[in-house]
Order: sequence, then structure tokens, then C-alpha cells
Amino acid sequence: MSILGKYESYLGFSQAALDIKARRVQVISENIVNASTPNYRAKDINFEKILGDRMKQAELNDHASVNTKISSREIQASTFYRVPLSPSVDNNTVEIGVEQAKFGQATSDYQASLQFFEGKISSLFKAIRGE
Repeated sequence: MSILGKYESYLGFSQAALDIKARRVQVISENIVNASTPNYRAKDINFEKILGDRMKQAELNDHASVNTKISSREIQASTFYRVPLSPSVDNNTVEIGVEQAKFGQATSDYQASLQFFEGKISSLFKAIRGE
């Protein structure tokens, strides 16, 4: 494995997690924007499904050469429609309070992942400089 491959392996999962979490924030934002659109169905992304699929793939390949890039097809496959707690008259499934809470949690998750990724890069630079 080349040195570049080792760096990609080291940083790849964190980058993939950031990509998924950023897409989830976008999906929830779209839900909030469409809160008053008739027949709009609230969506979300199942991060655990993508992670589980990747873990199975890694086990099948003995953890060797698992692609860390997340395709839009994988994200699409893990996207689901939410069932509302209380149905609306116009068949819109967005519940603004639920969406706001999910948005807050999603942005916190993204921020935590970003800080973790920054920490990995920082430790990598320290290792390169010999600190």
C-alpha cells in the first residue's frame, strides 16, 4: 500500500462520515423549508444503515481495501420518509418542532465529527513534523 493509500485509509472514514452528516443537515433543512408545502414528505438519512453496510463490506473483504468514499446511491438507499406523529390536513409530514430538534442534533453531530477530523489531521501533521 502506498503512502497516499495509508493517508486515505487513516482519514477516509472520517471524511465519509462528514459527507453523510453534511447531507443529513441538508435533507433536514429541506424539510424545514418545505414545512408549508402541501403533500411534502419529510425525509431523513439513516447513518447507521450506511455504517452497517460498510462494516459488512469490510468483514467480507477482511478489512482490506474497502472504499471509503460514500456514493450518492448509498445515501439515496439509506434515505427514508418519516412518519408524522400527528397527520396534517394537507398531507405534509413535516413537523416543524421535530425538524428543528433533529436539525440541532444533526448540526451538533456534524460539528463533533468535524472536530474529530481536525484532530486526526492535526495529529498527522505533528507526526510528520516529528513532534
